[in-house]
Amino acid sequence: MDLKRLSTLAGISCVMFSAAAMAADYPNKPIELIVPYAAGGATDVIARLVATDVSKELGQTIVAVNKPGAGTTLAAAEVARKANDGYTLYMTTAAHTISASLYKKLTYDPIADFTPITLVARIPIVLVTAPSLKVSTLDEYIAYAKNTPDGVSVGSPGNGSPQHLTQVLFKERTGANLLHIPYRGDAPMLNDLLAGQVDSAFVTLSAALPHIQANKIKAIALANPTRIPAIADVPTMTEAGLSGFNAATWFGLFGPKDLPANVSDTIFKASHKVVAEPEFTKRLQSMGAEVVNIGPEDFQKLVKEESAQWAKAVEVSGARVD
Repeated sequence: MDLKRLSTLAGISCVMFSAAAMAADYPNKPIELIVPYAAGGATDVIARLVATDVSKELGQTIVAVNKPGAGTTLAAAEVARKANDGYTLYMTTAAHTISASLYKKLTYDPIADFTPITLVARIPIVLVTAPSLKVSTLDEYIAYAKNTPDGVSVGSPGNGSPQHLTQVLFKERTGANLLHIPYRGDAPMLNDLLAGQVDSAFVTLSAALPHIQANKIKAIALANPTRIPAIADVPTMTEAGLSGFNAATWFGLFGPKDLPANVSDTIFKASHKVVAEPEFTKRLQSMGAEVVNIGPEDFQKLVKEESAQWAKAVEVSGARVD
C-alpha cells in the first residue's frame, strides 16, 4: 500500500474515531432547539415544554430559538446545513411534509436532509362554524354548502397550510361548494369567524378550543380517528358520516441528516420518558393535543405517508409558492 493511500485511510479513521468519541460523550454542551414559528403558538409552547424537561434528563441546557418565516422553510434550511452532532435540533410540524410539494425551489430535501427522532404529539383539525351559520351537524353543513349558490366561506391561516389543504381534501371528498378565504395566521381568521365575517373554518383544535369551550363558535366534527377529551361531545368525521377523514398538525423532533444512532437514541429516550409523564401528558391534552410519543422508525414512516397525502392535496388545490 502506498504512503498516500495509507495517509488517506489514517485520516478517515481519525475522523471516524473523533466522531464516535464525540457521540459517546453526548451531550457535553448546551443544545439549540430551532422552532420555525414565532413565540406563543402551539409549536413554540410544546417545544419549550420539551426543552425544559428534556434538559433535566440530559443534564444539559436546551435553548429554544424562534426562527419564523417562509412557511417554516427558512428554519428548515438552516437546520439542514448544521453539523450532525446533536447540538442543533428542530421542532416542526406537518408543514415540513408539505413544503416539498408547495415550494418550487427548496435548498434542502425535507426527508433526505433530516433525521426523525420522535413524534411528540398531534393536534387534530376540527371543522367549526360561526354562530350565525344555522347548521349543527356535518350533513347539514355539507347540504348547506352544496345548496348555496356562492358556497360557504371557509377561512384558513394561509395558502398551503394543513388547514387549507384539509378543506381541499374535504371538498374533493364531499363535493361541497367551499369558498376559500386565506388569512395571515389563525388569529385574524378566528376574529372574523367570531364576528360572522367568515362562515366556517378547518382549524387546529388548540387554536379553536377556548372559543369552542366559551360557546362562541360551533364545533361540527373532528378530523381524528377518536374523540378528544377536551371536546368529548364533538363527533369524529367518521362518526358524523365521513368515514376515515382524518387530518392533523403534528409536532416532531428532528436533527440534521445522518445523526449518529446513539445520539438520536439518547435524545429519543429522554424525550419519550418526559412525554410519558402524566403531568406532561395532561398539559398537552389541555391544549387539545393527543400524545403520540413514537420513535425514529415509526416517525420516519409517518413522514413519508404524510408527504404523499399532502402532495395530493397540493396538486388538487393548485397551490404553489415560488
